[in-house]
This record gives sequence, C-alpha cells and structure tokens, in this order.
Amino acid sequence: MNTLALRDRPSRWWQSRVARRFAQHPLALLGLVMITALTVACVVGPWLLPYDILQIDLRARFAPPLTGSHILGTDPLGRDLAARLFVAGRVSLLVGFSAMLLSVVVGTVVGVIAGYRGGWLGAALMRTVDGFLAFPSIFLVLALSAALQPSPLMIVVIIAVTKWMEVARIVEAEVRSLREREFVLAGRMLGLSSVHIMFREILPNAMGPITVAASLTVARAILLEAYISFLGYGIQPPLPSWGNMLNGAQQYLSSAPWMAIIPGAAITIAVTSFNFIGDGLRDALDVKGEHG
Repeated sequence: MNTLALRDRPSRWWQSRVARRFAQHPLALLGLVMITALTVACVVGPWLLPYDILQIDLRARFAPPLTGSHILGTDPLGRDLAARLFVAGRVSLLVGFSAMLLSVVVGTVVGVIAGYRGGWLGAALMRTVDGFLAFPSIFLVLALSAALQPSPLMIVVIIAVTKWMEVARIVEAEVRSLREREFVLAGRMLGLSSVHIMFREILPNAMGPITVAASLTVARAILLEAYISFLGYGIQPPLPSWGNMLNGAQQYLSSAPWMAIIPGAAITIAVTSFNFIGDGLRDALDVKGEHG
C-alpha cells in the first residue's frame, strides 16, 4: 500500500520542478522578496530604533519623514512613526498568518470529509459552506467585532470564521477528483480506515491547491484586519496596527499626509506580495498548463 501511495505523492523531482517554475515567475519572486523584507523589518526594526511606540515628544509633533532621527516622521503626539509602523506590522502580519492557519485547518477538515464521504454528509457540509458564503462577510465581521471584546486573538477568530469556506470548496473539489484514484481504492481493499485514507493518503496529494489558497487567504486576512481596525472595531490603541494607524491619520490628510501614506503603503506591499506569491504558486503547480 505504501508503494502505491507514494507513487501518487509528490516526489522530490516534482517538488524541484515546482520550485524551478516558481523561480521563473518574476512577480512571484518580487512578492517573496518584498514580503520577506517587510517581515524582517517588522521583526528587527523596533530593536534598531531609539524610540518606543508610546514615547511622546510634543516638541516633535507632525515632524515629516527624514526629520532628524525620525526616519518616517511623527504623529500628532510626537510618537515615532517608524517604531509604530514596525510594531503594527508585527500585529497585522501575525493576525493575517494566524487567521490563515485557522481558516485552512477548518476549511481543509470540512473539505476533506465532504469530498471523500459524499452523500448526505457531504451535501450537508457543502450547503453549510454555501450558506456562509451567501452571507456578506463584511457585515458578519463587523457584527462580531462590535459584539465581542476586540483583541488580536478575537480578531483572528472573527476573520477565520469568514474565510474558511473558500478553502473548504477548493479542498472538497480536489478530494472528489482523488477519491477514486488507484491508491485510494487499494487502501480500501487493504482495510485502511477512512480517517487514514483521507488524511494520510488523499490530503498530501491535495496540498498544492491548499498552499495556493493559504497564500491568498493571508492577503485577504491582512486587508480585512486593516479594514475593521480602520473602522474602529479591530485592534484597539495603544496597540498599533496598520488599520488603526490609518484611522488616526484620516483627519490629517492635508496637513500630514505621510501619516496615511506610510501604513497604506505597508498594507499595499503586504497584500500585493501575497497575491503575487499565490499567482506564482498557482502557475507552478498547474501541471496542465505545462502541457497546454
């Protein structure tokens, strides 16, 4: 059985081919470089700056970028924008990755069970998915954010609640196409349990679409966190996030535009980078496109 299963699982040769095709995608490489640089800056940056995110200097209020040691300027309280941007990046990226992981886990479990079992159980699960998808996600997010105590953990859960359905649909379709393959039929003949077949045999063969969905889900989660924080229902001050930095900058667009441009640029870079990476992974994993 193991020999049959391994024949259908990605080999090292297949993985190296995917890596080569990804490396030939210039936008995907650009996205990888940009998000790596942004992540490193957010992790290391606050340790290299002489200012704390809560350090107030009223004499340096509204200092423009490149003023003295304030490389990105200051806000209305004289707090250093670079320090706040990098710490906010930690929060926004952590929320994005955590929401993606939770969405992928829930969506994968639901999709694998629905795709493999089929019948009334699969239909019930997928109708549940359709029901969630039919409800405007932004209204659900705002309602939950307003009703619950906002915190990074709660924001992660709220975003995941609105994003797992797309992963479930992708996984369900992939599993349905795999459940009648030879290695699955061999596993049934050998008496392997359904759980073993679903998660040890079928799931490894469905990791390509899941990986693509995960990269795109990170981008959507970061954008959604920024949106609800901008509206005041997400991450709450004094803890900064890119979204609530934009919220605090909206009344100073004419007098201190850098306060909005800088976090807005960070959101744009992060979301665009993950979208580029997702496009590159999709093209690299598209075996049919190679022969088409």
